Amino acid sequence: METGSVFRMKLRPLALSLFLSLAAVVISLAGEPKLEPLFNGKDLTNFKAEKSKEFWRVEDGVLIGENNAEKKGDYLWTEKEYKDFVIEFDVRWKGVTERGVDTGVEMRKPNIQCQLGVSGSLKVDMSGSWYTGGKDKYPEAGQAKEAKTLMKPEGEWNHFRIQAKGDTFTCWINGKKASEYTDAKFAGPAPLGLQIHPGVVMKCEYRNIKIAEL
Repeated sequence: METGSVFRMKLRPLALSLFLSLAAVVISLAGEPKLEPLFNGKDLTNFKAEKSKEFWRVEDGVLIGENNAEKKGDYLWTEKEYKDFVIEFDVRWKGVTERGVDTGVEMRKPNIQCQLGVSGSLKVDMSGSWYTGGKDKYPEAGQAKEAKTLMKPEGEWNHFRIQAKGDTFTCWINGKKASEYTDAKFAGPAPLGLQIHPGVVMKCEYRNIKIAEL
């Protein structure tokens, strides 16, 4: 057999392997939604800010939520309503009282929330778990039971990815799937809300907030 023929035979499997690898990358990229900035790092554009300016501000590219002297609560709502979507962001907090920080991302109608920080009803950190407001409040099926092992220490930035698609709600913490909850009850489109819980001395910070509709 000629040398050239042997070389071509060896090249074909390599070329096929490279082609398949490239195809896998293309398929993966095609399936990944294109995230666009929801928070521009400068001001409260894209949010219903007028009633929330007392509680929310922007400093050095970071969105900061903090309660007032009366410890009143607030939601910073998006101008737009969302049904099926994926949102990603970095968030950090550090509690200054035993009660801890209580925040979260609220979505859909009727409201369902992905908890961040300490649950007011359970008095334990339920980050990444789904709060339904019903009898069970935090259904066991939607609890992020391994969240503590996925999160960096309090006060450091943690990356969250939250997806609402059909009747399924999923949360990833620092790239790892933390919880998934299915409930057809929460079906209506609604603005997204970042929470400051009332009755709590708290401060939370968000950055790199990006979103894509599905």
